[in-house]
Amino acid sequence: MSTERTAPARPFGAVGTAMVTPFSADGESIDLDAAQRLAVHLRDHGHDLLVLNGTTGESPTTSGEEKLALVRAVREAVGPDMTLIAGVGSNDTRKSVRVVRDHAALGIDGLLVVTPYYSKPSQEGIIAHVEAIAAASDLPVMLYDIPGRTGVPLSRETILHLAENPSVLALKDAKGDLLESALIMAQSDLAYYSGEDALNLPWLAIGASGLVSVIGHVAGDLLAELVEAVDAGDIPRAQELHGRLAAVTEAIFGLMPGVVAAKTALHLQGVLPHAAVRGPHSPASEAQSRALAQALDAVPGIAPLH
Repeated sequence: MSTERTAPARPFGAVGTAMVTPFSADGESIDLDAAQRLAVHLRDHGHDLLVLNGTTGESPTTSGEEKLALVRAVREAVGPDMTLIAGVGSNDTRKSVRVVRDHAALGIDGLLVVTPYYSKPSQEGIIAHVEAIAAASDLPVMLYDIPGRTGVPLSRETILHLAENPSVLALKDAKGDLLESALIMAQSDLAYYSGEDALNLPWLAIGASGLVSVIGHVAGDLLAELVEAVDAGDIPRAQELHGRLAAVTEAIFGLMPGVVAAKTALHLQGVLPHAAVRGPHSPASEAQSRALAQALDAVPGIAPLH
């Protein structure tokens, strides 16, 4: 039995993936043709949102010009109706502001701003950092809270303070504190997006607007079905889909880093010409590739890997 529910506000769409950045076989340049084909593939398989130049896109290894070229190429490929967000966060506020200004005229729909990493700034420093980035353009902002990588979580007070900024519309959460986030959602209009694939259904169930995925590279259609099932109040269907997606999550994250697994899977599906990564990542071994293919081939609804 299902009960239709009112879908939450979705300022950046509902089904997103942090897109990998295809490189040439030697890793020396971005393969813009492959990036365009991949973006169209994701658009055609359940997505209404792509995040470019995030860490899954190996942004620490790409130059400023490469980042801009990727955004231009993807926008050209997917047209004006696909929501595109560009990662512009760094641990240098002045650099991030410059990056925002470079991106402002490229036809993107928003900015992903990760908490400054490694430096471990104070909450006051984080607020000043985000506000400087938000003031650098008219583009809306999605915060990104991932303390396992940045070293510093966003506090409830910081999130509520930033939510008052008219440019800050959403938060991608990879902290996984559902109680804390539910309290924040009850006190603000901030749109939450799941940033942890293992928690996509729990997030949607408590009112998240959508998700920014890694497994979406191979499971976009299933993720779109999951969102539709939750919107329709069809919890048994959502649970069944979540079980399948859990197996995909284990396959993508359990064998190797997510970006390596995503590229390997896309190559084995014939979407990418190869799975080249840049250091410090290393490519999947033959044994890892076989294990990944076997794991994903066992999940109904995933395109075959060869």
